[in-house]
Amino acid sequence: MTKPANLAALGSTRPNFLLLTPVSVLLGVVVAASANLPLDGGAALIALIGAALAHISVNALNEYEDFRSGLDLRTSRTPFSGGTGTLVTHPNLAWQVHLIGLISLALTALCGLILSVRVGWGLLPIGALGMGLIYFYTSRINHYHWLCLIAPGLGFGPLMVLGTHYAITGTWSTGAALASLVPFFLVNNLLLLNQFPDVEPDRSVGRDTLPIALGLEGALPVYGLFALLAYLSLVLGVAASLLPPGALVGLLSLPAALVVYLAVRRILGQGGSLLPALRAPMGINVALTIATPVLMGLGIWLWP
Repeated sequence: MTKPANLAALGSTRPNFLLLTPVSVLLGVVVAASANLPLDGGAALIALIGAALAHISVNALNEYEDFRSGLDLRTSRTPFSGGTGTLVTHPNLAWQVHLIGLISLALTALCGLILSVRVGWGLLPIGALGMGLIYFYTSRINHYHWLCLIAPGLGFGPLMVLGTHYAITGTWSTGAALASLVPFFLVNNLLLLNQFPDVEPDRSVGRDTLPIALGLEGALPVYGLFALLAYLSLVLGVAASLLPPGALVGLLSLPAALVVYLAVRRILGQGGSLLPALRAPMGINVALTIATPVLMGLGIWLWP
């Protein structure tokens, strides 16, 4: 059955991936709570709404830009990469998807202003950087491979986790900064691995992702390094007594990261078509990206 046009346009927001937002926001809340700081519950709710709107905006704008450039017509979609195909099947909805992206971006800015008035203007630099990442991610940032590599993690790591911590406490925290590095490195890896099957389509529209710049064999060690740094950040935070020992529960996902790395290395060594073989490690990669901060948060929350 064909979806109504308005529901089809909402598909461009990629609802299946919006779970990343509350995971990052709640990590900031839990780290603040573990330090026995007074928390502003209203600010936490506004931060969650603003972060969700930011995620919706970047997804919708990405969908619109990829359709406009013709990229969506050249990629082989998977459940984890290649866009939703919304505008391939409903090209007449392009203006609606663009409008969803812009309205969500404006509402994100409104949430940021409300929080700045409520908590403090220290949020403005984070908000300004976040707005820039959202608006320019597809049209500009994806043309510079190192910026493209770190932009996703910057949004879901330091900006969301630290921004949430400041929004609900009015203070900065070294512990929250270290905790934010876990989603920083893991979300970077999430997007990095998802770019592996799309090298040729991305290159054809002028993108410059790390797999394009370094080749797949050159980009894979970066995935391994980022995975290692994610878990080292977690261990360092606990070792320095900046995070409760319960945060080490996040290490339970480390074997999954190793499985992904070894599986992709084996697939690249075998040659041939990447897509069928990459689907399984890409799925595991999505799961560990979400599960690791959740496990950290649960461990911190339950630690006596």
